[in-house]
Amino acid sequence: MTAQHPKLKRRTFVAAAMVAAALPGVSLAQSNTYPRDTVTFVCAFPAGSGADVLVRYFSEKVAAVAKQTVIVENKPGANGNIAAEYVARAKPDGYTVYVHSGTSTAANMSLFKKPPIDVTKALRGVQFINKQPFMIVVAADSPIKDVNELTQHLKAKGGDATYGSTATSGKVLAEVYKQLAGVEATEVSYKTGPDSLNDIVSGQLDFAALDPVFALSQHREGRVRILAVGSPQRMKSTPDIPALKEYGLDVDQLGWWGVFVPAQTPDDIVMKLNALFRQVLDKPETEAFLNKFGGDVYTGTPKEVDELLAKTVEEWRSYVATAKIPQN
Repeated sequence: MTAQHPKLKRRTFVAAAMVAAALPGVSLAQSNTYPRDTVTFVCAFPAGSGADVLVRYFSEKVAAVAKQTVIVENKPGANGNIAAEYVARAKPDGYTVYVHSGTSTAANMSLFKKPPIDVTKALRGVQFINKQPFMIVVAADSPIKDVNELTQHLKAKGGDATYGSTATSGKVLAEVYKQLAGVEATEVSYKTGPDSLNDIVSGQLDFAALDPVFALSQHREGRVRILAVGSPQRMKSTPDIPALKEYGLDVDQLGWWGVFVPAQTPDDIVMKLNALFRQVLDKPETEAFLNKFGGDVYTGTPKEVDELLAKTVEEWRSYVATAKIPQN
């Protein structure tokens, strides 16, 4: 190896220091040693929720590869706006990280008249986590075996049909299906999946549009039958469940989760955090964990996360209009 001249070494160090100094909120020492302290993952839902389970899984696994403590801080409320704003206003040093649904983060820009932040400007993407569609379900003992039969059933009932939903994504999926299939059904909204279960199983609801975590758990317990997913094609995690497109319905609603930090977080720290999550996502145990909840592993660059977030914001403007969802 060729020895470097002392003056040249000094110039190189000075140049690197100047670049680091130009980066907001970080020093050369910080960027070279990240993470050197406890990292906080912010969860937008309460402890014990499905989202909390996912965030805590990644906090444990990222801590292992980073060899640093990672804690979870729950900031529930306002459909994720409280957590998103908290992260956006945190110090941009890579130690406050938002692990949440990119779909929900983007949707809030249309669901609220005055969202507290512009997510495309206040946050920057780090890494994807998974792709995860909502699902159309009926009671397990229902005579309805597929989406075509559901459509025929709803047409026969006319305006007397009902469907259940527990989240905005479910309502949007159901409303788009109704419009494309040319059927009518009145929404019955529930706070949580378990709240809707009795009405689904008893047949009081003609169908429901549920999140994959709850839908799959109830499917395994023999309580519901999953007819279709809202993704444009079948998911790797659930290859036996058809997509609505297979029934001639042009539905493309694939939810996704991602990792976000304050917008001014320096590139080098973002890339280190991206790599830490990539190490976890590349593990077979992580793929198995996500598959269990109906999700497929999804990875990419920070730029790709930013681009998809912006695209999802625009898509949800039309979804909210289509589903006629009033703004909060």
